[in-house]
Amino acid sequence: MKLRILILCLIFAISTGCGIKQTISEYTGGGDNTIPPSPLINFTETAKLNKVWLQNIGKGTDDSFTNITPTILDEQIFIADPKGNIAALTIKSGDFVWRNDSRLSITGGPGAGSSLVLVGTSEGEILALSRNTGSEAWRTKVSSEVLSSPREADGVVVVRTIDGKIFALDAIDGKHLWIYDRSVPTLSLRGTSSPVIANGLIITGFDDGRLAVIELKTGKLVWEKKVAFSRGRNELERMVDIDAQPLVIEKIIYVTTFQANVSAISLETGQILWQREISSHSELSADKKNIFLTEDNGSVWALNRFTGASAWKQEKLANRKVTGPAILGDKVIVCDAEGYMHWLDKETGNFAVRTRIGDNPILTQPINSNDILFVYSSSGALSAYTYKNIEEKYITKELENKKSVPEETISADKKTAYERSRRVSIEKNSNKEIIENTEKESENEDSLFGRFLNIFSDDSEEDVE
Repeated sequence: MKLRILILCLIFAISTGCGIKQTISEYTGGGDNTIPPSPLINFTETAKLNKVWLQNIGKGTDDSFTNITPTILDEQIFIADPKGNIAALTIKSGDFVWRNDSRLSITGGPGAGSSLVLVGTSEGEILALSRNTGSEAWRTKVSSEVLSSPREADGVVVVRTIDGKIFALDAIDGKHLWIYDRSVPTLSLRGTSSPVIANGLIITGFDDGRLAVIELKTGKLVWEKKVAFSRGRNELERMVDIDAQPLVIEKIIYVTTFQANVSAISLETGQILWQREISSHSELSADKKNIFLTEDNGSVWALNRFTGASAWKQEKLANRKVTGPAILGDKVIVCDAEGYMHWLDKETGNFAVRTRIGDNPILTQPINSNDILFVYSSSGALSAYTYKNIEEKYITKELENKKSVPEETISADKKTAYERSRRVSIEKNSNKEIIENTEKESENEDSLFGRFLNIFSDDSEEDVE
């Protein structure tokens, strides 16, 4: 009897996304033996953040493992929360364009198209709102819970449900047009890959490691490819879910698979162009040269888009439940379960700046538009940020100020990395005088700059207590 209960606990842990070790330890009466998040390292910042605006939407995403992610379209950002609040805001100011309290249990979306904003619910209901006004256009039922973002294109709404079905609905009235059905494994992660619509085709991943390309108008299968194969002695080890949304760039599909690989696949033929054995179920980002992804253990990778070769790997965020990465300018941005936002140098993967948005986890991938980054916290706060790189001359002066303050006088756990790098609070006039003196002394002492560099090198590897 105990064995049967333990198996049920394991299945529940996987299906809800909870930690297996934690579930077992709680059942057996032991303590939580999950691996703690890695401590944050100290570093000298090379960029400065600016919070443009903050808006509280509602409850926000929480530990129910919903897949609610902001969507940007035409100078507006659309967002929802699990309690049924749906809103459109302006990108530049964060002001509400409209709000709708649907009172539904939203678990997927919102998706936005030419005329509609769409969400899915835990009861298998699809709600379509007017993109311009937020008023209800129609609602319809599908077969099961929706954990992905519905899409709209060419008069068709595409919905993925957790029972392996793809529904095509008429964008005008929500009537069913066709259904594509694929069986799902007995055991899988709680989550589904949001479909992508490109060139009149639907690209979507399934829980058995298959990627499918389907005609938007007809539902006809163009091709299907097994990109990951099950390995292991039990159902847990054999899971190869595709939970993240595929990334389509020109005629190449990039997709990540849990416990398997990241792949580049030809959109036209389904041919695998390259693969790397990196387990991930987070969303991808890319620029002209590289793709960026977050491994299940929290490591952030940059891979060459065309060969899969490693450009860099940042391993200092292990076990912090790191989101998929976003790109803004020359930075790669990820967030974690302790509410921190980490900005990395896009060329090297080194930390550039870090700040804590709040105590609540950040579970969704940041997104960007018009040189602004948007972050949605599980508290329901939607924040907008810009950044500016700090010039090398400014960094050098900050390091001199830091040298004058003993290390033990700083409370590291209560400071952002930027505050730690400054180390000292000085009146504006006094600070100006110190800087002027520094500039004069630097003309006479050639070795001073070398000492600054030594300080920079030592500080970058220091752990935060």
